[in-house]
Amino acid sequence: MLEHFEFSFLSSSSSHTIKLGKLLGAQLSAGCVIGLVGELGAGKTCFIKGIAEGLNNTAESEVTSPTFTILQEYPGPVPLYHFDAYRLSGSHDLEAIGFEDYVGTDGVAVIEWADRIRDALPEEALLITIEAVSENERSFTCRAQGTYHCDMLASFRAALAAAGTKS
Repeated sequence: MLEHFEFSFLSSSSSHTIKLGKLLGAQLSAGCVIGLVGELGAGKTCFIKGIAEGLNNTAESEVTSPTFTILQEYPGPVPLYHFDAYRLSGSHDLEAIGFEDYVGTDGVAVIEWADRIRDALPEEALLITIEAVSENERSFTCRAQGTYHCDMLASFRAALAAAGTKS
């Protein structure tokens, strides 16, 4: 049976969402897989801008959603592989881009619209659901499966507490 860890937190604005993503990015290492779930405009790409900055110091202006290209790579000591599954009809569409060559390998894979390809995600991963609470406020629910992702999520939760964000 896989280890499981879950907690939630709130973001008060898009700039706060980026800061929170930066805190998460600083906790990540090669092999991490993160699936993001949320409606259009929930803040998935905004959160990834922070992850990219925290992971590899990638400027947020360089991070865009790869809606039409499906995959955007951001180089660094630990590459970030940013997937967008919005336009996919299912996980079978991932074969054409070599999805399995990126997930759980030398970099961090972050997948927007992960609910559309859930069966392609590894069993050990971090799934984050983002929901709009108001025009600016967002609720994040994080669910980790597997020792590696649970440990990473616990480190992120500690970083949030140190930064004064309640979970």
